[in-house]
Amino acid sequence: MTAETDAAPTAAAATVAPGASETPDHANDVAPEASDAPDASDVPDEPAVPEPRGTRLDAWWARMLATPRRRALWYWGGPILVTLLAAVLRFWNLGHPQAIVFDETYYVKDAWTLLHHGYESSWPEGADEGFANGDVNTYLDDPSYVVHPPLGKWMIALGMAAFGADSAFWWRATTALAGTVGVFVLMMLARRLWPSTIVAVIAGLLFAVDGNAIVMSRVALLDNWVMVFALLGVWFVVIDRSWARERLERGLAAARAAGRDPHYGPALWSRPWLIAAGAAFGATSAVKWSGLWFLAAFGLYLIVVDALARRRAGVPLYVTAAILKQGPVTFLLTVPVAFAVYLASWTGWLATDGGYDRHWAEEPANRATGFFSWVPTALQSLWHYHQSAYQYHVGVHSEHPWQSNPLTWLVMGRPTNMYFASTEDGSGGCGADTCWSSIMGIGNPLIWWAAALACLYLVYRLARYREWQVGLILLGLGAGYLPWLMYLDRTVFQFYSIAFEPYMILALAAVVRLILGRREDVWWRRERGIATVGVYLVLVLLVSAFFYPLWTGIPITPDFRQLHFWLPSWG
Repeated sequence: MTAETDAAPTAAAATVAPGASETPDHANDVAPEASDAPDASDVPDEPAVPEPRGTRLDAWWARMLATPRRRALWYWGGPILVTLLAAVLRFWNLGHPQAIVFDETYYVKDAWTLLHHGYESSWPEGADEGFANGDVNTYLDDPSYVVHPPLGKWMIALGMAAFGADSAFWWRATTALAGTVGVFVLMMLARRLWPSTIVAVIAGLLFAVDGNAIVMSRVALLDNWVMVFALLGVWFVVIDRSWARERLERGLAAARAAGRDPHYGPALWSRPWLIAAGAAFGATSAVKWSGLWFLAAFGLYLIVVDALARRRAGVPLYVTAAILKQGPVTFLLTVPVAFAVYLASWTGWLATDGGYDRHWAEEPANRATGFFSWVPTALQSLWHYHQSAYQYHVGVHSEHPWQSNPLTWLVMGRPTNMYFASTEDGSGGCGADTCWSSIMGIGNPLIWWAAALACLYLVYRLARYREWQVGLILLGLGAGYLPWLMYLDRTVFQFYSIAFEPYMILALAAVVRLILGRREDVWWRRERGIATVGVYLVLVLLVSAFFYPLWTGIPITPDFRQLHFWLPSWG
């Protein structure tokens, strides 16, 4: 109640008081029943009691984080605990199965020959079984025709370089490490988007326990490296956002203090996080060419962000400045760095003589003439190799039993079955005569389907509120997903979605943050939000525990396996 309304009853009483002395006593007599029900105007106003804010849980949490040391412990301890959980789920029994799984037949053996030859070489027929049994040196000197850049295979090779190729654990170890690092980086990015450790921890937890992320960390394929390098690049871009804004404001302040009118603002060259982002996106592209879409998308994003920052800072020609002044600088700080990282990944092919088509341009009929004749023949051969690989990629139309249409990826229309084994003699370890072991890239349905809905909601939210966090999340999702819609008739697989899954998780975290509300919210709204999120997370953990055997090749009965196929297309 305001001061004016609080004073109103007092003023009214003062007005009436003088007249009362002039009124006969009997004039104020009233019937007994009337006196039992006084008029509302005769009752003084009661001050309104504000609804309580927050909950007892909020109060307890505030006491728990009452000291700087406790806040620092939570700030780092929460993400570290989630990262450790992710590591356990990814590294536990990682050597099972001791067999070449799905496309490991390419990447594990290619990685091993890269270590020995510097290029990917061929293997005799039936080499998979021998490799899994420890006969790892039957490779040939002849080069193998591969269609992906070498960096992802070099990363797979690191574990084998340190500990050998006799155990499947070591040819999968670095991929599991990449998946674990991805969970930590996702939390750091989430905390950059929203200054909330609890939202970051929830995002990391969802990524840590999701089946698609776990499976892609437990098989030595390339796509987990696409995910982690791209995620690092996006994190660096977000760090650069605040770094550049501070230096822009500092440069504008200095110019205005010197009496200069900054029509364009300064060109910012000192942007180390931008250089790091260029390197990360270059590494993404050096694993698979799909990484180029992240470089292109966030290169444009940087120009838009710079234009908006200059507009907020009062730069009159902010669009021209962002495109023509800062734009070329941004390009030079990212694209050449990305290209250098990409080219460096081919060092083994360039420095040796045995790689596929390594000497193609040395043939007089193939050598470039005219303007490009100065280009070294090794680089000409590499360019020809890239042309050939691109034609292969766009022309892959062979049927595969586990291929999936990209239009169904967001709802997991056709997860990939990467491994299957059966025992019929009771020795499988599942407690029955028949035991089946599978590794299927089925994400946790409660995470994936909720995340798909969250992505749709964020499209609306971006149009309605224009939040920069929402825009960045959708840009990451679009860079990883939308290009595949151009290849609907190509043979592709659901597990490619690991490249954009972090942004689906961030979209879900954005909605979780809205449901949780704020400590300043009224108690009942805050209580409902906390309860809703709490119940959801418990259900997510239970579903992940239910699906974990299907993600890790644990022997189960056929009937129990069938219970995991929640859509007909999963079986």
